[in-house]
Amino acid sequence: MVDMSNLSSLSASLIDMRLTAVLYAAEGTNIYELRRPEGGSVAPFTAGAHIDVHLPNGLIRQYSILNAQSDTERYLIAVKRDPASRGGSASMHEELRVGAILPISKPRNHFPLVEGGAPVVLIAGGIGVTPLWSMAQRASAIGLDWRLHYAVRNRAEAALLNDMAGHGDRVRLHEDNVAGGPIDLAGIIAGAAPEAHLYCCGPGPMLDAFEAACAAAGIAPDHVHVERFSAPPPAATTQGFVVELARSGIELTVAPGETILECARKAGLPVEASCEQGICGACETRVLAGVPDHLDMILNDAERASNATMMICCSGSRTERLKLDL
Repeated sequence: MVDMSNLSSLSASLIDMRLTAVLYAAEGTNIYELRRPEGGSVAPFTAGAHIDVHLPNGLIRQYSILNAQSDTERYLIAVKRDPASRGGSASMHEELRVGAILPISKPRNHFPLVEGGAPVVLIAGGIGVTPLWSMAQRASAIGLDWRLHYAVRNRAEAALLNDMAGHGDRVRLHEDNVAGGPIDLAGIIAGAAPEAHLYCCGPGPMLDAFEAACAAAGIAPDHVHVERFSAPPPAATTQGFVVELARSGIELTVAPGETILECARKAGLPVEASCEQGICGACETRVLAGVPDHLDMILNDAERASNATMMICCSGSRTERLKLDL
């Protein structure tokens, strides 16, 4: 028998926020200010965190928080209007009005700033600047040595420049149309202090090039940090397997090509999920037995090797059975 005692857990975990301002940030990009309808402090967040925004059209989208974590009464998110939008950015730009109530998740952070004292190198591509700007503000607040390299196609598309102006040469803007080509990732990485932590957020090709350049330069993997907007949809598994859901007291057979998330939903379980691409962490689940086939874009090599958790929206199983804390 399925334990349905947590049927309301998804809606209960959401926080209602009021859209209190929409500000022009750059060509095609708006900043949205979210505050508690009753006033007061928002749920705390750390630099690099994101929230899931539940839009009026039924879609759920992840947006990084760009303000400083010391700013406790609001969340600021920036949304670029994507011409190829599947309904997320289009809804934000065309449908939302100041005063609207939006349910959101509590902030989650799979892209945290390492605050141990080492220098910080931040590399942003376009709208990927949002979590990095929050990191830059945090780094300033705690006295870390930091630099932000901000790449855009042209200056008109560069958001937050007025806010960045007070930081002098710590912020370096790269305009593709002026420079005649993309930002020099290899040069930036070569110029970083040996103990520095390097962070990159932006389009997929930029992140691929960043990771390749870090590897070529011999940067320690635990000093290389990326956050992706999207991931290629991987096959959940090449063969079927059985998953035991310990708290629900049931077993499910996951068919070839099916995800654990899909299988759990078919069984009527209220499983929390958001991006369904392995990039947001909403569906992270504790593994009690078995060996997952990790296909997410969040866990690092050490976390995957530990097999302590997995993202059930995309990852499968290397063993015939998995036991999960669900």
